[in-house]
Amino acid sequence: MQTFTSPLPLSCTVTMTGLDSAPRVLVRPDGATIAYRAVPGNTPGIIFCGGFASDMSGTKAMSLDAACRRLGRAFVRFDYRGHGGSSGEFEEGTIGAWAQDAVAVFDAVTSGPQVVVGSSMGGWIMLLLALARPERVKGLVGLAAAPDFTEDLLWARYGEIERRALEDEGVWMEPSDYGEEPYVITRQLIEDGREHLLLRGRLAIDCPVRLIHGMRDRDVPHDQSMRLAAVLTASDVSVTLVKDGDHRLSEPRDILRMIGTIETLCQEVS
Repeated sequence: MQTFTSPLPLSCTVTMTGLDSAPRVLVRPDGATIAYRAVPGNTPGIIFCGGFASDMSGTKAMSLDAACRRLGRAFVRFDYRGHGGSSGEFEEGTIGAWAQDAVAVFDAVTSGPQVVVGSSMGGWIMLLLALARPERVKGLVGLAAAPDFTEDLLWARYGEIERRALEDEGVWMEPSDYGEEPYVITRQLIEDGREHLLLRGRLAIDCPVRLIHGMRDRDVPHDQSMRLAAVLTASDVSVTLVKDGDHRLSEPRDILRMIGTIETLCQEVS
């Protein structure tokens, strides 16, 4: 059975920055800071885990923030270390470290039952969070969820050039379809990812799970969501395939589908 235990003590300090428009800051015991924004409201609350090299100002996170304000539902979004307004260098981040950030925010900022939403890599993080805090995670919603992507979608397709760069230099600059700057893929990201693989056996998560995946997703094939659904021990699992959906799932109809799915699940687990 897979488990994930956060090594963080429950003593992170939450502080406010000086400007109302600025995000709040969670100060970790090691002095690192995690930027976040929280909307007060009813439970179950929602916590959003973003994707690789994304921050909490993305379309899905902002749209969900606005929806929760309208609905009166508690909502939290945050930046992993090395992302957005949080401290640290992106190149030093790993799946394990980013999962620790999610657990730290979950413990320090949220209260009561929660539904965790994960986009792309955030789908991997949400699963690790559910394993770490099963007593309070009451539901999961994955948007183009990408568990095990470092092994299955990066390392598995890399050829000699990419693998040699990672092994000899410790880094590979991965071209991006979403901007001029490449993604920085490090050897420690790949190696740490192997310590947190979840699709190799039964995955002991028993809360309701909703997975949404675009069939035109060129970054994370929709088969990943099907594989995830198959290994979950939960019986209440559904997969929605969007025929014309891409990886971002950020078109207006995608946003409406996301919000409707999340709010329906929140009502079901209340």
